[in-house]
Amino acid sequence: MSDLGRLSYYLGIEVKQQKGRILLKQSDYAKRIMSEFGMADCNATKYPMEPKTQLHKDLEGALVDATEYRRIVGCLRYLLHTRPDLSYVVGMASRYMEKPTIMHYKVIKQILRYLRGTIHFGLVYVKGSQEVSIFGYSDSDLAGDLDGRKSTSGMAFYFNESLVSWNSQKQKTVALSSCEAEFIESTAAACQALWLRNLVSELTGVKPKPVTLFVDNKSAIALMKNPVFHGRSKHIDTRFHFIRECVEKGHITVEYVNTGEQRADALTKALTGVKLAAMRQLLGVRDLESSQD
Repeated sequence: MSDLGRLSYYLGIEVKQQKGRILLKQSDYAKRIMSEFGMADCNATKYPMEPKTQLHKDLEGALVDATEYRRIVGCLRYLLHTRPDLSYVVGMASRYMEKPTIMHYKVIKQILRYLRGTIHFGLVYVKGSQEVSIFGYSDSDLAGDLDGRKSTSGMAFYFNESLVSWNSQKQKTVALSSCEAEFIESTAAACQALWLRNLVSELTGVKPKPVTLFVDNKSAIALMKNPVFHGRSKHIDTRFHFIRECVEKGHITVEYVNTGEQRADALTKALTGVKLAAMRQLLGVRDLESSQD
């Protein structure tokens, strides 16, 4: 083995280690994407997807080159290692790789234009206290997928205010209410929370502590804490009640958070420029070009 000093570059991820913090970005990789697909000199935009945009299969639309579309999506997916603000839009574009049309290709071009204006953005990890605290945010839209009417879930987990895990994906079953959609996503978040909890315990040798999960739906929180089944919840698949057991055992603490402070909001829907900037800040995404000193 050879000691090559402090890590500075790893598989396209640029690492800059400073006193008290670590910066991660993929600027060079993003520039290669822009250049490869002829978008190096395009006009920048403030958001990766027009707010309230709803994609669908567009069976009557004009088809585009599916191979190039898939290549662009594949490149963008690797960029998500340091750009959680792109998780939702890239995930949406990924759903239509089988038969992409002009409508879907315009979304891809919009993402690249947004990338042009935020090419130096990345994640900042600030040194915290010795005692590690884990908390997460869980959110979901309702029936955002126009083809199958399934909801989109989003989760974000932090170690001492530093984002370490995030996810945005379509749920596998159709939810009948926003409460059910949030409940399903919270169960998935609970699985991730327990894994992170056990991982930290193994690394530190400290007994696992409860993980706080923030949810912005009071009905879903009541359903997690109240073991009584009633007409509005008895149809929910029993496997999604796993989170109830986690709450009862004290492994997870569920708390309410205002929608405006829901950090997973950017992982479930397209936001306006101002709100996107606010959510980007909460996710820990910063302009690292101005953070070199």
